[in-house]
Amino acid sequence: MQTRYDAIVIGAGPAGSSAAILLAQAGWSVAILEKQCYPRRKVCGECIAASNLPLLEELGVGTMFDVLAGPELRHVELMCADHSIRAELPPQSHGRHRWGRALGRDRFDALLLDRARESGATVLQPWEAHAVRGRPGAFQCDAGTVGSDTHAVLTARVLIAAHGSWELAPMADGAQRRLQRASDLFAFKANFHEAALADGLLPILAFPGGYGGMVVSNSGMTTLACCIRRDRLTACRKEMRGRRAGDAVEVYLKQSCAGVRHALAGARRQGAWLSVGPIRPGIRMPDDGGDVFLVGNAAGEAHPIIGEGISMAMQSSWLLCERLIADGATILAGGAQRQIQRGYADAWRRNFAPRIHLAALFSHLAMRPAMASVLLPVLRCWPAALTHAARLSGKVKRAVDPQTCRAAALP
Repeated sequence: MQTRYDAIVIGAGPAGSSAAILLAQAGWSVAILEKQCYPRRKVCGECIAASNLPLLEELGVGTMFDVLAGPELRHVELMCADHSIRAELPPQSHGRHRWGRALGRDRFDALLLDRARESGATVLQPWEAHAVRGRPGAFQCDAGTVGSDTHAVLTARVLIAAHGSWELAPMADGAQRRLQRASDLFAFKANFHEAALADGLLPILAFPGGYGGMVVSNSGMTTLACCIRRDRLTACRKEMRGRRAGDAVEVYLKQSCAGVRHALAGARRQGAWLSVGPIRPGIRMPDDGGDVFLVGNAAGEAHPIIGEGISMAMQSSWLLCERLIADGATILAGGAQRQIQRGYADAWRRNFAPRIHLAALFSHLAMRPAMASVLLPVLRCWPAALTHAARLSGKVKRAVDPQTCRAAALP
């Protein structure tokens, strides 16, 4: 098998697959490692903001996304206890895609990875990166097939980490782990048939010790996802002795939020609850960019309450790849990557650090009933504040012009 590449990408979520597509389309030899078999359900967001839809077109999956995705998301609604406050979501002011849509991650991630393969990337799946050695310009990645003895040492000048935030990176040491905290957040997600949730509505759930959201995605499926603190989850399981964690969370959500009770009153859950955690919201991008290029959640993660996970994943890959493609001849000939690392890190922070900080503020307000109760009267009088908050969170902001990567790739 081939073992020498221009770039190795670890992780085939939206960030990793986007990077692999862009580099492969520009003529780079790319290997992408993904340890999970696709299609697979995943405890991650399904909302794709309108700002990303032109990017999907440039990646070559826009038409299929239009066929598969759920209805346009035109309204947001805050659901807190027995209260519901609705407002319009901000439309994108240009282009034919004015509102975002949702697509299950089993379909969306597979769609992007298939496109990476079609673009010429070598897809190693299910493969896992065990360790990384070397430096920019000369990396070695020890990798192998999950569940077998197949093993290889891959080499590349460029290494891109696109792994999940709750996973240890293959180049990390044990210092990346930390002690358990009561405030640790665990993510839960389930899909429901025949839920009473209006098409085009994006509810935000605020409840003691957590927050969440619902959306109608492909095939009329309703997704319910939430994050809940470790201490609240422990209390729920004690109160509902004998129930599995996901089932206890579902009961707690119905008890805490009238909007959830109404939406799921006649619904049927598809499969079991998925869970993962603790999630690690925050910025992980080094000031100088580090030795390995970080994209998606590996670079930084916003609290899921703003639904910008996929946006940050895809757009961070675009920010990086436009620089790599523009300077590709220098990098692949052995030129230093430090200048690109610093420039990319600066651009990443300008575009995404504000979203991360804003999401942290929103999440702390949502998880504390006393704070939320103070805001409710204001939002009833001024529901457009929800529209403004959605705009600030990045729903109509794109970090890069998708045509810049295409222009940089031209000879």
